[in-house]
Amino acid sequence: MKNTVLSIFLMLCTSIIWSQDITITGNVKEASFKEPLPGVNVIVKSSVNGTTTDFDGNFILSNISKGDILVFSYLGFVTTERIVAEATTISIVLQEDVSALDEVVVVGYGTSTKKELTGAVTVVGAESIEDLNPTQIEQALQGQVAGVQITSGSGSPGAASNIRIRGISTNGDNRPLILVDGNVIEDLSVVNPSDIESMNILKDATAGIYGVRAANGVILITTKTGKKNTDLKFSYDVYGGFQQTSRKIPVLNATEYGVLINEAHAAAGSANPYPDVSGLGTGTDWQDEVFQKAAVVNHNLSISGGSKKSTYSFGSSLLTQNGIVGGPKANFRRFTNRINFTTDILENLKLTTNAIYTGTNRKTLSENALGSVLFNALNNAPTLAVRDANNEYTISEGLGNEVINPLAQVNDTYNKNDVSKLSGKIGLRYSFLNDFTLESSYQFNYAEVKIKDFKPAVFYGSGKVFNVDRNNIKEEKNIYKDYTFDTFLNYNKDLGKVHNVKATLGMSVFRTRGQLASETGYDVEGNNFQNASISNASDVVNNFLNGGDKFDARLLSYFTRLQYNYKGKYLLSGIIRRDGSTAFGPNNRFGYFPSGSLGWIVSDEAFLADSKTVSFLKLRGSYGIVGNDRIEANAYRSVLSGEGTYVFSNNLVFGKAVGILSNPEIKWEEQKTLDIGIDVKLFNNKIDITADYFKKRTEDLLVQPPVSGILGAAAPGSQAPFVNAGTVENEGLEFAIGYNYDKGGDFSFGVNYNITLLENKVVSVNNGIGYIAGGDFGVGQEPPSRMEDGKPLGYFYGLQTDGVFQNQTEIDDHATQANAAPGDLKFVDVNDDGVIDADDRTDIGSPIPDATMGLNISMDYKQWDFGAYAFASIGNDIVRNYERNQILVNKSVYTLNRWTGEGSTNVYPRVTTGATSNTNFSSYYVEDGSFIRLQNVQIGYTLTPNVIDKLGIDKLRFYISANNLFTLTEYKGYDPSASSGDPIGAGIDNGFYPVPRTYLLGLNLKF
Repeated sequence: MKNTVLSIFLMLCTSIIWSQDITITGNVKEASFKEPLPGVNVIVKSSVNGTTTDFDGNFILSNISKGDILVFSYLGFVTTERIVAEATTISIVLQEDVSALDEVVVVGYGTSTKKELTGAVTVVGAESIEDLNPTQIEQALQGQVAGVQITSGSGSPGAASNIRIRGISTNGDNRPLILVDGNVIEDLSVVNPSDIESMNILKDATAGIYGVRAANGVILITTKTGKKNTDLKFSYDVYGGFQQTSRKIPVLNATEYGVLINEAHAAAGSANPYPDVSGLGTGTDWQDEVFQKAAVVNHNLSISGGSKKSTYSFGSSLLTQNGIVGGPKANFRRFTNRINFTTDILENLKLTTNAIYTGTNRKTLSENALGSVLFNALNNAPTLAVRDANNEYTISEGLGNEVINPLAQVNDTYNKNDVSKLSGKIGLRYSFLNDFTLESSYQFNYAEVKIKDFKPAVFYGSGKVFNVDRNNIKEEKNIYKDYTFDTFLNYNKDLGKVHNVKATLGMSVFRTRGQLASETGYDVEGNNFQNASISNASDVVNNFLNGGDKFDARLLSYFTRLQYNYKGKYLLSGIIRRDGSTAFGPNNRFGYFPSGSLGWIVSDEAFLADSKTVSFLKLRGSYGIVGNDRIEANAYRSVLSGEGTYVFSNNLVFGKAVGILSNPEIKWEEQKTLDIGIDVKLFNNKIDITADYFKKRTEDLLVQPPVSGILGAAAPGSQAPFVNAGTVENEGLEFAIGYNYDKGGDFSFGVNYNITLLENKVVSVNNGIGYIAGGDFGVGQEPPSRMEDGKPLGYFYGLQTDGVFQNQTEIDDHATQANAAPGDLKFVDVNDDGVIDADDRTDIGSPIPDATMGLNISMDYKQWDFGAYAFASIGNDIVRNYERNQILVNKSVYTLNRWTGEGSTNVYPRVTTGATSNTNFSSYYVEDGSFIRLQNVQIGYTLTPNVIDKLGIDKLRFYISANNLFTLTEYKGYDPSASSGDPIGAGIDNGFYPVPRTYLLGLNLKF
């Protein structure tokens, strides 16, 4: 009995101790700047016990038991839960809810919430950019945004990428319009990615509010700013690491090379150049000699804060990057300074200012061309050493006129390109009569580009095209400046409780001017870069005659937009813009471009109000016409930009002549765009789906018809006139889906996938012959790419192969093919005329992918974070054009599978020094360029709140990352993602500089 009573007593004591009420104190901050959040709701889950944080983000909550769950919620932030354990003091960091429907999005001369958007707009936030640590902004778009394709023109430091939004719309300039805080810029390489707060990509006709040049889409970049009523905050980010080539092309070693060279000579009845191949060994691996590990280091410091009326933000960064080819000879250095400042001059008058200074210094090597460094590394003979017995670079004799020692080429390359650019904006916003806001802003860009290129006198071998007899120095100084003045009036009025009307009326003035000047001097004393200057040259030409070439272009625009919604769920928007451009003659200078869009928020209807599945559902559609003036300057009039030779007193005098033949009737290219989309959020916003069907038809493309040389179009510097005579169509589907799991505990997970299906087709080319040719292949061959009715823009036009001739009988039974012998490529007689000739060329591939896609995965567990993303391109073809057709050049290892006799192969032709048709452009050189690339993998660790509090900082995160980790592709070349970006001539690989693989170690510090 005593034992029973004692047991009951102990159980009661234990229960009392366990259920003893405790008091929790804590602090709540937001994640970005670690600023305190006042007014956060703190509630014990499944109870009415709760409180809110004070002005400093602090709270006190009593009557709490161990095991209770505290719920922290605040508008615009992700709700977070915390289980009460032993600690009575806790710190909470709330993450911004980037998927919130009331998130404000910049859409052009104003803002909108995500919920109200009726156009195809994608937002990329600062967090996504920080996770990738890109050296250039384009890398943050690659695979992240449906409908946006990024191709690399080169992997060399500082090289710009090609951006295409929803396909290639014109045979001219396909770049999207890019604005940084309202400033028009042409090159994203001058912007520091760490300065970006968000990027908004406008993909459909609603981009028409920006008028000219918006036909190719718009990228709006907003840089980071301070927040009102916040203390001075510092953020320092740094990373460093190294880069290396992501791929080498397997080529023959010296022994394999000797065997095949002997075989090729024997096939033509010539003596063997290498009677004894046994002593050749492996020889020189020229790619190993050329490629190297290259350092990359980036520092970024930002300061922000704000008072009751003002905000300020300052950022400074320094990026230094060497090349994986050439090292310091291919260096890129970028220095940026940014400042943003806003203040409320009066309660209803706000001043906004910002400025960005960028200084870049870039050194380059010859790349992606016949005779480039990598071209020579692939084609140089492995039997040659890097240096001879006298320690001089070896001479590459017998390898053709273009192939030289690539190490000597690097050593003798001296150039630098310095760019100083200042961009700024000052604007005023005045609110009056409750519903009206008047805004005016002045934006400017000023850039100086100084180029210095020195070519020392050098001898690379007999007949080499790169031999220099007289050293020379070329100096350029180019100045670019522009300004934009915008004024617009916004009206926002709620009529009753169900109607909302927004209206915008404004005008925009844009002017861009520039001066391009250069001079060349010869015979610099000492034949070295240290003495290389015009002042040290003995013979100077082109001495900035008449101040150099100048240009001056202007735009004048008027625009209006009307937005209406009924009950917040029926949405309507209409835009009309009148644009005038000096690119066109007086008769066609102005154009009118309307667009409209509709939206229906279905989830606000009564029949979905109680749905536990559909959290949000919106249907939207848009249609409009957008103009494009990105055409050749002065195409409507004749200017003296050609070269003229005249006879005076029996002497030849060189002067100027008419350049492009004039056509005063040219007019705007017009793009007609249809978009139908749906936005869906399911299961309490855990699943996010966006889908779009789009169709873009660009009419009145400017093309050049063939004209008689009698008109002067064949003279040096002259061209045929431009006429409006082309139509291109892009049709496709975009689909994006994301899933996010976050219950406020120690673990969160997210995965996002997007895919774009695209069909590009040229509808018409009415230039008299029905096509436009472009691109280069080999030496002396006709252009391999075409723009032609019914085909993709820039498709490949050549002979179709049908295996390899196995014996003479097959040759006799086949259409007549010049110089054909067993082991040669067999070409298809497309027109069935019995002869293989240029008329048998046909469609043998397209550089435009059928589909592009991206996959992003993120995971957080306690203090650890993990992220990875991959992207893919499916269905694009690429031309292998980095192999020189010369007798003694090296070859890729696939030539070991060559034809050696009947039945040996039906794919790879024989080797011979004799004349064949094997080198003619054909499908043999066109490969599937499809690929899947793991672009980024990153693992990070953030110190716990207890530790950082002791250190007196707000955040300290360490991370390691790997970029371009691997690429899965069947393409034999360096990089299947590379492209020149030319509408007609893309996808031709002359030895693209590969995008490097990068390993980084970095930290993020906030205090």
